[in-house]
Amino acid sequence: MFKKLIFAMASGIFLLGISGCTGVPEKVTPVNEFELPRYLGKWYEIARYDHSFEEGLSNVTATYSMRDDGGVKVINRGFSKEDNAWDEAEGKAYFVDSPSIGHLKVSFFGPFYASYVIMELDKEGYQYALITGPDKDYLWILARTPSIADDVRSQLLDTATAAGYDVNKLIWVEHEKNQP
Repeated sequence: MFKKLIFAMASGIFLLGISGCTGVPEKVTPVNEFELPRYLGKWYEIARYDHSFEEGLSNVTATYSMRDDGGVKVINRGFSKEDNAWDEAEGKAYFVDSPSIGHLKVSFFGPFYASYVIMELDKEGYQYALITGPDKDYLWILARTPSIADDVRSQLLDTATAAGYDVNKLIWVEHEKNQP
């Protein structure tokens, strides 16, 4: 009986930890009226907060396509100058709630999911997006092209700042190579 209780408690703590990673940061609201088919395709990473899983990578892109199970296939690619090679990671994403809300959970490793929150989106043309994760340690600017106009950049930085992000921590990604 005691072993079952310990296992149940450990499982509960584990599940709480995982579910906590699919939340939305304070002062952030996911976009509504989101249209997944328009979001699919290739996006260039314009800027990001640096993390170990992307450290040293340039020419980073994310490509989204539909999975057979209704989820989203995620292919992230980037060039490592240190290794002089392309790195690639494949993941999967699913909507946390309604598919019309830009809040998904994404996994690159087994059953472990983290939030993918679209906090700003060019709803007219789906040409740029501001993305965060489960907390304010994650921030990305994505675009359909390797660069963005200064006014769009300013708009996205203003949105991030208003939500409490330190935009001075952003790393601006170089895009000088063609992907294979």
